[in-house]
Amino acid sequence: MQKGRGKLLEMKRLGEPDKSVIRILLIDDHEIFLASLRLLLQGDSALTVIGEARNRDEALEAARRQPDVVLLDLDLGSESGTDLLPDLIKIAEGARVLLLTGVIDSDLHLRTVCRGAMGIVCKFEAPSLLLKAIRKVYAGEAWLNRTLVARAMTQLQTIHCKKADPEEAKIASLTSRELEVIALIGEGRRNKAIGERLYISEKTVRHYLTSIFAKLELSDRLELMIYAYQHGLAKVPAGTKSTYTAA
Repeated sequence: MQKGRGKLLEMKRLGEPDKSVIRILLIDDHEIFLASLRLLLQGDSALTVIGEARNRDEALEAARRQPDVVLLDLDLGSESGTDLLPDLIKIAEGARVLLLTGVIDSDLHLRTVCRGAMGIVCKFEAPSLLLKAIRKVYAGEAWLNRTLVARAMTQLQTIHCKKADPEEAKIASLTSRELEVIALIGEGRRNKAIGERLYISEKTVRHYLTSIFAKLELSDRLELMIYAYQHGLAKVPAGTKSTYTAA
């Protein structure tokens, strides 16, 4: 017991991160909101704020600290959080991005999810919901409310409604491994988690996704997620206020 405690103290002295604590980067151009958000997160012992940013340059620099979760405001004044997403995700390797917004725009929300965001929380929602969303995206799930998912399904149904018969042939062309990948996408798994579950590399997972997109004539993960739910290739996750789906 004493030996184990000594090892823990040694790790702390060496500055190694505590894997039990979720490391969070805050990106917002409003000082008062940033301060309020920091206080909220500091009240939870499982969360720690490792950095704050108010614009694109500060955000990309802070992302080098490799946070676990990034809370990103969609509206950064003269800059767009949506446009920042690709570079942010590239630098903060493995980080999950959770968007905070006061703008109710389903089309905009869909675009941000397609660019890699793991979920969206509206600023008028309860603080407890944000804390829950942080834990969900950190665990590899996505946080999308039912309205957004329903809108996406309606749009995709319109796109695919004229292709009802050919869908059976497309689905039949999928291999058993590709079906497994699709089912895990439906659970909200990212490539790394899928690879770990199936004992394959992330590169192989990407290879399977490329094949799946080609066979089903889809262009991104969001379309695949909705397609999988519509055709019974994945189970729609159960939830109360929000639904957790693949971003």
